[in-house]
Amino acid sequence: MEIKLVYLSDLKFNLKIWKKELKFHRNEIEVFENKLEEIASRQLGIEAMAPLEGFQNKLIREKEVIGKLLQRIRRKKRVIDTTDITEEMDQRLRSQQTSLADDMKTYIKLHYELKEDLMDYLLRWL
Repeated sequence: MEIKLVYLSDLKFNLKIWKKELKFHRNEIEVFENKLEEIASRQLGIEAMAPLEGFQNKLIREKEVIGKLLQRIRRKKRVIDTTDITEEMDQRLRSQQTSLADDMKTYIKLHYELKEDLMDYLLRWL
């Protein structure tokens, strides 16, 4: 039972950290969107606008992904909160956590790749 308590505590910690990170990224996206709007208002021509629209679309998609990940985190937290600590360790809990962890790693990797490309673009046009 003690091992399960520690395991569930670790899972909750991971969920808390991921939630904070996703909320930070969502706020960061808002800053990027504002900067892209600033560039768009300058009417710099097709050379600046074509990539700008691509970045806007990617940021919209990223916000959707963040929303879905936050939803999965909330569901996972509810499962953990309602888990009976006297029962055997549920393999389903572990496999779902691994899946969410893998999805978070993938999201974070893609986020920072997009951020790097976006920063290069902003440096050129701001």
